[in-house]
Amino acid sequence: MAMKSTRKLYGSLNSPPTLKVLACLFEHDLDFEFVPIDIEAGEHKKKPFLSMNPFGQVPVYEDGDVKQFESRAIIRSMAHQYGKKGEELIYWDSRQQAVVANWIDVEDHHFEPPVLKLISELVLKPKKGLTPEEETVAGAEAKLAKVLDVYEARLSKLKYLASDKYTIADMLHLPNIQALMGTQAKKLFDSRPHLSAWCAEILARPAWIKVVEMQQNAQA
Repeated sequence: MAMKSTRKLYGSLNSPPTLKVLACLFEHDLDFEFVPIDIEAGEHKKKPFLSMNPFGQVPVYEDGDVKQFESRAIIRSMAHQYGKKGEELIYWDSRQQAVVANWIDVEDHHFEPPVLKLISELVLKPKKGLTPEEETVAGAEAKLAKVLDVYEARLSKLKYLASDKYTIADMLHLPNIQALMGTQAKKLFDSRPHLSAWCAEILARPAWIKVVEMQQNAQA
């Protein structure tokens, strides 16, 4: 009889933070049980879930007797604990890892805010039959364009954001880039050659393809 996995990920396949952690789990070839949380039904705001994360947000990651929330914290911890020798997504050297940490913060504070506005307007609203607000879209695109100019300059010198090695700083961008590829905002990425090449490479990683397949299977 197969042993039940001691790792569980509570989340939603419609949640970018959940998808980020899934990508990390697959990158490290970890066995885990995915426990779907129905966000539309408000399951994440009810007592059973709130006992794991008092802020009522997905995902929550359980590894044995350790429970974590906040996707970036989960990913940092996982990458340090389960890094595959020679294929680590972090650096053991503190100075090199400081650069990775820097770009994790860039993704958090500069990249994601305008991207989430665009996803709300260009992806979520149309699904509900609503029309995007042109002014909001234009403002978010302008803000994101400035961020992507910095990325383009960075990626003209390095293969990935933190170094010439793929790290968790790159991986954290995957769900939001994937979401925008089917929208008019794709032009912001396509018009910057180094950025576009980086996007194509990270979106083709086998671990990320597994995440996309999970989404597709759930929608089938």
